[in-house]
Amino acid sequence: MAVYVQKKPTSIFEKVNDETWRRKFLRNVLIPWIFIAPLLIIHILVVAVPAVQGIYMSLTDWTGIGMNVNFIGLDNYHRLFFEDETFAKALGNNIAWMAFFLTVPFILALFCATQLAQVKRGGMIYRSILFIPYVLASVVTTTIWKNLLNPRQGIGAALDNLLGLEDVFGVAFLGRRESALMSIAFIDNWHFWGFLMILFLAAMQSIPPVLYDAAKIDGANRWDEFRHVTLPGIRPVMLFMYMMVAIWSFLAFDYIFLLTQGGPAGASEVIATQLYKNAFFRFQAGYGAAQGVVISIFAGFIILIFVTLRRRGWDI
Repeated sequence: MAVYVQKKPTSIFEKVNDETWRRKFLRNVLIPWIFIAPLLIIHILVVAVPAVQGIYMSLTDWTGIGMNVNFIGLDNYHRLFFEDETFAKALGNNIAWMAFFLTVPFILALFCATQLAQVKRGGMIYRSILFIPYVLASVVTTTIWKNLLNPRQGIGAALDNLLGLEDVFGVAFLGRRESALMSIAFIDNWHFWGFLMILFLAAMQSIPPVLYDAAKIDGANRWDEFRHVTLPGIRPVMLFMYMMVAIWSFLAFDYIFLLTQGGPAGASEVIATQLYKNAFFRFQAGYGAAQGVVISIFAGFIILIFVTLRRRGWDI
């Protein structure tokens, strides 16, 4: 009695004719690529190609007008790090900005999220009120705070009139070199910290209640619960936001430009505002491109730190 054994496809052409293989190929390879292809094409055209062009332009003396481009190698980077003192000051302002936003908004957001997590009724109202500043356009927010900080008609002037004082609280915080940067950071934080609070609150609500019950049985107080249950439970969200805020600190632009444009006398200048001025006001697009590449390098370095921590076992 003859036994028929089906021959398995041994070549790619025979596999194509195999119905099962074709279905798997269609389902696991072709269809996913069909869906992702439009996004991939857009990403290449909008992100990858301009990024490569930006790197090339950073090696030239392009003015931003026309196609008269001369390749100058690393001269822009040499000027950036060894000759341009304003860049060092702008970088210092970026670091100060990052230090502020890695502390103040996180402390506010953690405190309010911890308090709101215990609210049983009306919590949504409080959350909505605190989140509203985040959805306001930056132009609206800066206009509001320009009026509030006006030394003649703002809050400070009103307090001076109320207390019978003269130019004590009515200070031009945005017009003083020693206070301009932190005043802008305060305004930006006013709109931003509610976003962090919502993220932390969502993470806290996902922590199993049995962990808090076990902590109470062990005699833990509220501080012990926060330290040993809440913080470990929201640590992945916190570390991820630390990474994002650190990156965003080097991209800070809109609030600074709308409020002071980097003034007074460069006191609030950051790399992004300096880049904008070099590229569009001073016709030094090649030099501005070099500054943009440096920002990307800083962001990549921050990501590398967190990737390294993740590979070492950190829950990020």
